[in-house]
Amino acid sequence: MDTSTSAYHLMEMAAISGECSPRVLAHLHLNTSYGEKLITRLKKEGHIRTHYKDGLRGYRLTSRGKKLLLAENPARFSFYLSGCSDTNRPRSDIPRRLRLQQASIAYAMLQKAGVEIFRDRKPPLFQPGTQTGPVPAYDMTLPAFYHSREVKELGAEAVKINNSRTTGILLAPECIYAVFCTGGALMKWEYRTELKVKALLSYHTSRGILSGMGGGLRYHPDTPIKALIIGEGMDTALKLMESTGGFQKSYFYLDSSFDFFHYVPDDAAGITMIRLLCSPALLKGLKNLLLSDLQPPCPDYGLEHDAVSEGMPVLLAFDFDMLRLSRFRTALSFHGLAGNLVCFDFQKPVLQQYFGDAAAIETIDLYKFERRFLH
Repeated sequence: MDTSTSAYHLMEMAAISGECSPRVLAHLHLNTSYGEKLITRLKKEGHIRTHYKDGLRGYRLTSRGKKLLLAENPARFSFYLSGCSDTNRPRSDIPRRLRLQQASIAYAMLQKAGVEIFRDRKPPLFQPGTQTGPVPAYDMTLPAFYHSREVKELGAEAVKINNSRTTGILLAPECIYAVFCTGGALMKWEYRTELKVKALLSYHTSRGILSGMGGGLRYHPDTPIKALIIGEGMDTALKLMESTGGFQKSYFYLDSSFDFFHYVPDDAAGITMIRLLCSPALLKGLKNLLLSDLQPPCPDYGLEHDAVSEGMPVLLAFDFDMLRLSRFRTALSFHGLAGNLVCFDFQKPVLQQYFGDAAAIETIDLYKFERRFLH
């Protein structure tokens, strides 16, 4: 089978996620008509099947499809297509299926953003103790993503985070993201468990055990551990920022488990955001460009801000850190001030609803940003 085709890429997504969401087709740059023809052909060839239950449609590999991928690249697929794992024998209950489908969207987005996702092209997440000998070298650079099942290869320590809602860990050059997929609704949330995720990653960076990549890349002990939430469109961000956790705070709300809560939508704009968040050079370049026409922050305001414009505090909001946005809104209200926000154009409607009259909003044209910085 030609591994460069859309058919093969779709089968890859189904293999590593367990059940592929129909929305993944858009991330493979397939229009509706061609996508339907591709699905029909793969079903006719006996490589995939449609699983439709309780109103939810998804695509799963058949036994024949699994055998084809395993024969083609066992190093890449044997982890996912063996045993009783959810990726090899997915369950049929809605919550589990939604998690698998959300993971498939995350995989497709991360891959399009230039993040390495395949096991045969990245080292194990955690290396054995450094006393046992040198760490083997891998010809790989960051960013790289590790699914939660790969994190659990750590062993007994991973039991502490078994109930975490994280989909996986995204290793970026200067920080680590715990990735969460929330779809279009609030996800279940347990503060203590997610705090343990952050503590576990912080411990392994401080010990220097987190994998050394190609060129001996290592994380410093003070490497930031951030949350990255992928959701359905930008409206979901508003639900997350306004949530109080529901009954007994069992659903997501902005807490102190992480110091950063970045949000990206599960569309083309979200892919650009992932590329930006994984590139220190891009972040610095965009920030410096935006600050060049503004005045420096004023300590007299008594609130967190990045610059001043016409006497008002300015917050650079293009990275959509929901925790920082929440603090800025609260501080503006407390001090009786009006502020300015600088964000991408697709983020503006949600921020207008969230801030109301408390802040004026200036936008960055996403298309122009992509053309200037990414091409």
